[in-house]
Amino acid sequence: MINVVLVNPEIPNNTGNIVRTCAATGAALHVIEPCGFSWEDKYLKRSGLDYWEIADVKRYPDTDAFLKANFGDNARTGATDGLAVRATSEVSDVQMLFASTKSAENYTNVSYDKDCFVFFGRESKGLPEELLHENYSKCIRIPMRAEARSLNLANSVAIIIYEYLRQHGFEGLKEQGRLTQY
Repeated sequence: MINVVLVNPEIPNNTGNIVRTCAATGAALHVIEPCGFSWEDKYLKRSGLDYWEIADVKRYPDTDAFLKANFGDNARTGATDGLAVRATSEVSDVQMLFASTKSAENYTNVSYDKDCFVFFGRESKGLPEELLHENYSKCIRIPMRAEARSLNLANSVAIIIYEYLRQHGFEGLKEQGRLTQY
């Protein structure tokens, strides 16, 4: 399964839309706080619609708590976030990728492991550069025009989830629809 990791998201509508995308695709969503909004925010709830009931959303107070909860004894905490994440990935042999406009690697050039974690940063700044630096060989980028600063966070998450799903044959998803009036 693909695990989406949001690091300090700031805009409730984006996070709500990501909840909906994760629910519709079976992706797990991990949110590392602090967030720039309250979890009681009406825009967050509205964007997620009624998908909150089928969404797999977990929240963590910080990166160390995220690593401990998901990697147990393989979690390497106490170091800087970048080093802790890199060491945990190496020890646990779990693929961790980092979506960033600062990457040189196209997201379609990566072979996504069946179980992987893809990190996304806050809307205003992206992922911390220290985290990117320590894990730069695992950074991926969605191509865009040079004049553009970035894509919307919710759109970026959806693009990468669907590349993962495409590579894994859309396993578990309904691939065909039907007309309802005819």
